[in-house]
Amino acid sequence: MGFVDAVKSGFSNYVNFQGRARRSEYWFWILFTFLLGVVAGIIDGIIGTYLLGGLATLATILPSIAMGVRRLHDTGRSGFWMFIALIPLVGAIVLIIFYVGDSESGSNKYGPNPKGA
Repeated sequence: MGFVDAVKSGFSNYVNFQGRARRSEYWFWILFTFLLGVVAGIIDGIIGTYLLGGLATLATILPSIAMGVRRLHDTGRSGFWMFIALIPLVGAIVLIIFYVGDSESGSNKYGPNPKGA
């Protein structure tokens, strides 16, 4: 999946917490939100407000959570594993390891493998 397709998928499935998301889809979405935050931060710095950064965060927070849950589903884990990030330092590291891992081959209880689609 390419960058543009991943961004489209992120916004078209912004409240879809079911199914699976490929690794490329997730990481391109993360890249998009990072770049959006950088651009919003630069514009906010020029203007002297925090308005665009706040709006960018509000626009991407729910799709980012949904994308993370679908990525965990792709690795065969429940979306509740996202709560492990609440454990300082260790939780975030474990979650990143889960996100970097390969998809569970074949279908799992969250749906068919998106690599085969």
